Amino acid sequence: MTTLAGRLRAIPTWQVTLGLALFALGFLIAAQLAAEGPRVRYTTQERSPLVGTALELQQKQVELRAQIVTLGEDIQALQDEGEGTTAIVRQLNDRLEAARIAAGLIPLSGPGLVLSLSDSTQAIPADGSEADYLVTARDIRTVVAELWLASAEAIAVNGERVTTSTGVLDIGHSILVNSAYLAPPYRVSAIGPQDLLDQLGLSQGWREFIQTRAGRFGLEITFAEPEVVAVPQFAGGLNLRESRVVPPESPSP
Repeated sequence: MTTLAGRLRAIPTWQVTLGLALFALGFLIAAQLAAEGPRVRYTTQERSPLVGTALELQQKQVELRAQIVTLGEDIQALQDEGEGTTAIVRQLNDRLEAARIAAGLIPLSGPGLVLSLSDSTQAIPADGSEADYLVTARDIRTVVAELWLASAEAIAVNGERVTTSTGVLDIGHSILVNSAYLAPPYRVSAIGPQDLLDQLGLSQGWREFIQTRAGRFGLEITFAEPEVVAVPQFAGGLNLRESRVVPPESPSP
């Protein structure tokens, strides 16, 4: 025992320190190697699923590209078919536009004529009737009918669009047009050809109307030809009660 202790004391201090350092270094290396094993195994185990996922995504990308190409071809085919039906679609749109204009659903403006009708200011004779000296619904209907015959394309009375369903009635001392009660003076606006007033003057019915209502009973009937006449759209509602197929017009021989 004494001999072993003496030998230990005889070992230099630097050798003892070096040995401890080498021992500690070996321990750290062994611990690191022990930790590397599971990490390498973990990475190797996870690599296979990741590769599989990447391959699946790549395959989906290829499929999506194929779908894009197919859709592009379908769109091109539809566009090619649409070019063949452009004329038909244009004709249908033109017919729809004409129907909306005929129904008064579109406001219009253009050359035309504005007539103004006011009650007479003449004294009513003792044997006369007051109604003869007032503008009545019959007068408005006559003016509207004469304008249609003179090739008017759109007509409004005090801003009320006249359509095929428009009613003009006497209600007390006012006139009912569509669903609006109107009071004099009555302004009848009409859009038509440049010579609308001339065409109106050629009508025998119009001349008789002027001679009777203005010449005999003194109704004030004036006219103007502004550069632009505006006719608003029909403000009421349209109810479809009946529909039928209209056969196409046969070409003229």
